[in-house]
Amino acid sequence: MNEGRQLKLIVEENEAGHRLDAYLAGKIPDLSRSYIQKLINDNLILVNGKSTKGKIKTSPGMNILVNIPEPEPLSLNPENIPLNIIYEDSDILIVNKPKDMVVHPAPGNKDNTLVNALLYHCKDSLSDINGVIRPGIVHRIDKDTTGLIAVAKNNNAHRSLAMQLKEHSMERVYEAIVEGIIKEDNGVIDAPIGRHPADRKKMAVTPGKGREAITYFKVLERLKGATHVRLRLETGRTHQIRVHMSYIRHPVYGDPLYGASSRKKITGGQMLHARYLRLKHPSTGEYMEFEAELPEDFIKLLNSLR
Repeated sequence: MNEGRQLKLIVEENEAGHRLDAYLAGKIPDLSRSYIQKLINDNLILVNGKSTKGKIKTSPGMNILVNIPEPEPLSLNPENIPLNIIYEDSDILIVNKPKDMVVHPAPGNKDNTLVNALLYHCKDSLSDINGVIRPGIVHRIDKDTTGLIAVAKNNNAHRSLAMQLKEHSMERVYEAIVEGIIKEDNGVIDAPIGRHPADRKKMAVTPGKGREAITYFKVLERLKGATHVRLRLETGRTHQIRVHMSYIRHPVYGDPLYGASSRKKITGGQMLHARYLRLKHPSTGEYMEFEAELPEDFIKLLNSLR
């Protein structure tokens, strides 16, 4: 293990009964819960001298040793990729992400991501809470989804934005073209989402097993064999809108994973756009709202279906 820091904690009487990862996230605010889970999986967190799992519950007198390794040296390349910046200050950056741009590097896809562009633009001014390959990234949207992403330029801003996501106070509103005609003018899809039982690349509605997922929809316009809808996320599960719309048999137009494959050739990817973002500024507490106009291919398809 790299040289790092160690923290020793003893659980008090009034701290019993919490999941270990949740307890530690509350006690060590500069570490995200996902990073704590990684430390647990890497056997870097010991309970009473033994490795453990994040699901165990705290009990009075429990002795916890947390080994936090030094951050890995950043090996990603800053790249001079143009960014459509909607807003920027010393705490946050709001970007309108184009289609075909991956948010952060992954195995086999290390370059030309939003993170590479952010490293060039922001230099050292990005939060590091989410680790080496996701500096500044608090939430993300899919490669073929366009629209607004909030980026944290320091750890205080990151913690504030992450808490707003957790408490559902950050409002994220999307627009999409979906297949078929939705009869209701508005509605809510409340269906838990988990990993697809047969295809690990996909998510699915998994009754009784998945995590809570809630999407609100409103019909903006009924088209020829399709519907233009506005969608508001209450939760933020992977592929949530795409899974939910497919679940109610109105998949996002052009979705290669959850829709009709023939649509992909027509649109070059799903017609899903993160249009509005409303959040509380991490430093001033002021509520701010941002908008990204619909991209050209979305408007072109809308007009062709009218």
